[in-house]
Amino acid sequence: MKKTLQLAFTVLAFVFILQACSTTKSLVGAQNGHINGTWTLTNVSYDGLLPNAVQDVFNQAPPRDFINSTWQLTNSGNGMYTLANGTSQTIFWSYNTQDKSNPIFQFKKIYQGDKAKNVTDGYQLNIAQNDGKFMTLKSPIRVGDKTAYIVYSFQKK
Repeated sequence: MKKTLQLAFTVLAFVFILQACSTTKSLVGAQNGHINGTWTLTNVSYDGLLPNAVQDVFNQAPPRDFINSTWQLTNSGNGMYTLANGTSQTIFWSYNTQDKSNPIFQFKKIYQGDKAKNVTDGYQLNIAQNDGKFMTLKSPIRVGDKTAYIVYSFQKK
């Protein structure tokens, strides 16, 4: 009986440790360190779209208004972006590696009094490139039966 309880306790402890590790990995992501920090959005371009075809991104402003914005992304998932005109937005972000060939940067806008876990709307951008100094995110846009992209180029401060 004692050995059975000891074995059960050991198995449960092992499962708990594995579960704790897997939760952290899915929330933070293996390449999270490359995303943490302060970034400046240096350019917005279009792949499969005409410039100015999209009038509003992130339910905030035209894409061009995000040029020279500053994105502060902490390891905890909390963050904020500030547009060049001074408008700031608190966000909660994560790095999704569910599809290892197509990692995703995702974020939710957080308003005063909100908790990230209660916010269901958010944005997902494909991580096209990130070497820790430069990052390119691509926001997919459906155009008829094709997918076009707004391409955001960042440089780490």
